[in-house]
Amino acid sequence: TGTKHIVSVLKRQVPGTRITLIQPSPYDDVTRPPLFDGGYNKVLQRYSDFLQELAAEEKIAVADMNRPVVADLTSANLADAASAAKLIPDRVHPGPAGHLLMAKALLLAWNAPSLVSEIDIDAGRKAVAVQRNTQVSSLSVLGGALTWTQLDEALPMPIDRKDPLTSLAVKSSTFVDSLNRQPLKVRGLSGASYKLRIDGQTVGSFTGAQLAAGVNLAELQTSMTDQAAAVHALTLQHTAIHNTRWRQVQVPLQRNSSPELLDALKSLDQLEAALVREQRAAAQPLPRRYELTLE
Repeated sequence: TGTKHIVSVLKRQVPGTRITLIQPSPYDDVTRPPLFDGGYNKVLQRYSDFLQELAAEEKIAVADMNRPVVADLTSANLADAASAAKLIPDRVHPGPAGHLLMAKALLLAWNAPSLVSEIDIDAGRKAVAVQRNTQVSSLSVLGGALTWTQLDEALPMPIDRKDPLTSLAVKSSTFVDSLNRQPLKVRGLSGASYKLRIDGQTVGSFTGAQLAAGVNLAELQTSMTDQAAAVHALTLQHTAIHNTRWRQVQVPLQRNSSPELLDALKSLDQLEAALVREQRAAAQPLPRRYELTLE
């Protein structure tokens, strides 16, 4: 009844607003035995079914954060049971790696694109066969070396691959294929092994066969992933300010109408706005210089 009321009020008071009903994230009955027959997550899935029905009735979006996350949790449990139990450490509240799986489910419900950029170079013809979501210029094929400049239209998703739980979550799900594809393919190479540099930074060494099949740059440490991580840091900063303003100042002092409070709220709003501007500027893709040389 409460959910129906919220949807009704939103439609009436702010018509045209995009509404997404979010089905509840799981209670972990996967990595630990259920506490009673059937387990508590079955209860949450009954709530999920109600939200699915309501979304259909109201013709609004719905995001399933339960069953897809359960499937990912099951895969992680099969791979590493001890670590999988830490994805939702108290069985209710996910840690950062668990939140990544929830984010995947929400982004897919919003039809987020899987592709960052894609490039396919035919070294034999000295031509770019495919370029999607990117612009390639100044391609040069000289001897065993290839160089070009690439301006992508998006950044890869920043992933902390040094964190073992995040790495487990990514490997146990479709996260990469669903949301973080940045394939580089170079065909017609005659050498056995090549070194790839981007902006002078060594990304890795690859065989000709690997390059012909395609390498996903989003899974490697590149200047693009470094830039994405910097954008993410600014995202965390501005959301921290926003949440602190709301939770620690606005709500606890809602009955206070002093000019000092209004000034404090205004200052916090200005600080957040400045961080958002910095975040947006930092997110603009930059031209990158690629070098592929024989080892």
